[in-house]
Amino acid sequence: MEDPTNEVKENVQETAAETAENTAAETAGDAPESMDDLRDELEASLRRIKSGDVLTGKVVSVSDDDNEVIVDFNYFAPGVLHREDASDDPDYKFAGNIEEGQEITATVVKTDDGAGRILLSRKNAAQLEAWDRLRELKETQENVTVKITGITKGGAVASLEGIRGFIPASKLALEYVGEEDLKKYLNTSMEVRVIDADQASKHLVLSAKDILREKRDEERAARIGQVDVGAVLDGTVETIKPYGAFIDLGNGLSGLLHVSQISNKRIKTPAEVLKEGDAVRVKVIGNKDGKLSLSMKALSDLPVERERTHEEKVEIPKSENIGTSLKDLLKGISL
Repeated sequence: MEDPTNEVKENVQETAAETAENTAAETAGDAPESMDDLRDELEASLRRIKSGDVLTGKVVSVSDDDNEVIVDFNYFAPGVLHREDASDDPDYKFAGNIEEGQEITATVVKTDDGAGRILLSRKNAAQLEAWDRLRELKETQENVTVKITGITKGGAVASLEGIRGFIPASKLALEYVGEEDLKKYLNTSMEVRVIDADQASKHLVLSAKDILREKRDEERAARIGQVDVGAVLDGTVETIKPYGAFIDLGNGLSGLLHVSQISNKRIKTPAEVLKEGDAVRVKVIGNKDGKLSLSMKALSDLPVERERTHEEKVEIPKSENIGTSLKDLLKGISL
């Protein structure tokens, strides 16, 4: 008969072995991967940090009131970044820009903020990153939305990536924007593109005009696409060129009335027949690549049923009433 004491001993030994293996595995998982890693962490914790140093660390937390961020630099003291030290943009918020686990670069302002933390500022580092981003936006011509926060004599002021930018009045709209008209843009948002980003002179210039022009052209192309060839439209002569006249058809549409399509008579220039402001009726003879070709001549070529007047009516006598004898020929002639 097998001794039950031996069975208990074996179970205890197996349990102890499993416990030792699990403990070793857990310890190995918690420990640094190598002595080199341990040495790096030790050196990082003992290094001297001074004001002006630029450090890169990982965000540990963002305060609930969005006023400060705690950063870990593998140092015995954590870093703290206040919102007012994060950007020159008065509307800047940590929310949406910085989150836990993110790596950020900041400059040391003080090694001790009075609470045993390293006081940080991202303004210098943020500006370097911002100008890199602005140069990229200039290169790609990506559309970005900004809020106009100020008005000057020559245009509007808006902040982009925390950098003060200028939108000249001539770049705010498609039409002319006068000094009095600038006020209506204050506190409004608009899409712009970076057209100049010079870090040395801190010169950032933005423009909305190209975006507005492209949108206008897209809308115009969509309307033109709905115009059928053969349609007869009323318009006004907008401008006259040596090769033809541009006709304003209303609703932002226009088309070219070529000199050869103005009259059935040969004319050298449109000015022989038309002048700016004339009302005209035209027929659409072409719609290609977003351009309308028009004709006045095509309308005059349309078949029109002609009505004869009473005076134009001619009565032809019946053949049996027409005589060919000498008597018939001399009838009615007095000698």
